[in-house]
Amino acid sequence: MKIAVRGGRVVDPANQLETVTDLFIDSGKIKGLGQAPKAFQAELDLDARGKLVLPGLVDLCAHLREPGQEHKATIASETLAAAAGGVTSLCCPPDTHPVADLPSILELIQRRARQAARTRVLVCGALTRKLAHRELSDMDALRREGCVAVGNARTPLPDSGLLRRAMEYATTCGLPLHLYAEEGSLSGDGMVNEGPVSTRWGLPSFPEVAETVAVARVLLLAAQSGARVHLCRLSTAASLHMVAEARARNLPISADVGVNYLHLCDTDLGLFDSSRHLRPPLRPESDREALREALRQGLLSVCSDHQPHEPEAKQAPFQATEAGSSSLELFLPLMLRLVREGHLELSQAVSAVTHHPAAVMGLPRGTLGVGAAADLCLVDPEAEWTVSPEELLSAGKMTSCDGWRLHGRVTHTLLDGRLVFERARQET
Repeated sequence: MKIAVRGGRVVDPANQLETVTDLFIDSGKIKGLGQAPKAFQAELDLDARGKLVLPGLVDLCAHLREPGQEHKATIASETLAAAAGGVTSLCCPPDTHPVADLPSILELIQRRARQAARTRVLVCGALTRKLAHRELSDMDALRREGCVAVGNARTPLPDSGLLRRAMEYATTCGLPLHLYAEEGSLSGDGMVNEGPVSTRWGLPSFPEVAETVAVARVLLLAAQSGARVHLCRLSTAASLHMVAEARARNLPISADVGVNYLHLCDTDLGLFDSSRHLRPPLRPESDREALREALRQGLLSVCSDHQPHEPEAKQAPFQATEAGSSSLELFLPLMLRLVREGHLELSQAVSAVTHHPAAVMGLPRGTLGVGAAADLCLVDPEAEWTVSPEELLSAGKMTSCDGWRLHGRVTHTLLDGRLVFERARQET
């Protein structure tokens, strides 16, 4: 289909482009910027005046809950939420039920994503069988079925020898490792940051060192094995310092942060607010500021860390609730909030959710250059709205940003040149 996107502010940090211009799409590709290709006749005209035209967002971690937890969400419901948030590619972690440790499970997820036809779904396969950390999965078979990485989801890795072998095996298969860094013997059943808040509440604490010890071990083993490692959901300044040092030594290390950690800190937990029960836990304000600075320096990508839950999972005493928050539809508005508040330049915010995470996954996405796949979204940057469960398209209505006033909302999303979301039509 031939589509013309007219008069929008095209922001493409991968090509250092930010200008008001027209964009022309044909056969799923971007065929022209500024000037239409010869004999181009648009079948669909999209008026983008006053809007941002951005590459489709690439989300490094979004739980879809299917298979096995359809009472929380489904691939169909969450890919619709992703499209509504401008996300055109997302990676789901392997902690499904059953665990994504077999090619058949990957095939099931990918087939149902194709049926939903809203967002490109990529799968991170399980590092070990059943995520039990006793036996390595058949990584080569997972690679052949299309997994983009292998990882441990949120399960701590107790055995350094097994982790070393996993790095060596993954490297021979050409797969990066997506590793959540937590030393289980230190974190235990902790759920809030160790400090004044945990002391005041009398809740089990999750100390900073539970993350930093695990990060140090991963970096040492990665240096020895040569493995490509992506560290997931970092939350502390000390971890960022180690990643920066590793990058300075040209180690193939990348890292991300969940978008909620760029806005909230441990004092925002209020009085046992279970909507902000996250893992890793919210850290002090000094760590939040370090995360923002790392983002300005290009050290981090940002993911939604979307974890949809049914109401019962959050409506219980804090210690009995499940960690996580729905955030796919809030992903881009929360990034734009950082721009609006002066913490980031627009190009920095867009880079962190488009071509930087695309590079982590080895995807030829996250750009609006001529010849690129036409994955993009149109955003009304001045649209002001209040976050409320009733407005979320995700099946998981529990969010840590309930009641926030946000600016910026996706009006259209295109995937490979196909219109997969139009807000005006969705709201009628």
